[in-house]
Amino acid sequence: MAFYECVFIARQDISATQAEALADQFSGIIEENGGQVGKKEMWGLRNMAYRIKKNRKGHYILLNLDAPAAAVHEMERTMRLNEDVLRYLTVRVPELETEPSVVVQSRHSRDDRGGRGGDRGGPRGGFRGDREDRDSRPPREQREASAPASPPPSTPQDSDNKESEA
Repeated sequence: MAFYECVFIARQDISATQAEALADQFSGIIEENGGQVGKKEMWGLRNMAYRIKKNRKGHYILLNLDAPAAAVHEMERTMRLNEDVLRYLTVRVPELETEPSVVVQSRHSRDDRGGRGGDRGGPRGGFRGDREDRDSRPPREQREASAPASPPPSTPQDSDNKESEA
């Protein structure tokens, strides 16, 4: 049997539990045809780069599969027929990833930083750095006074003199 990664996008109109039910349905097809689902990750409702069938968002779901090609073909056939699936992509990989995907890791690191909730600092979102770092900086006047003086800008006449010396 071969290893595959399958990502599919379900319509934004369905609930998260319905999206999970779709993933379970496709997992069942794989298992009925002699394969195994190694990992199932729900990436949640995410924005898409462009509209697909009048949808701007979609539920993204990743399946890691250890299955024969016939099982994958049957799963893809079912995805094509299902109206809730907007897009899917199945790729054969040399080995299955056991740790969480990059998408899940970035979501957890964002949650650890305190993103998506609480005081976000203004109408457009969070701060560019910690408040302590910003408050501990010296005022702008002190920073500008301590900055080294920059050399005067070169003028076109300077470049003409350099060319004549050469």
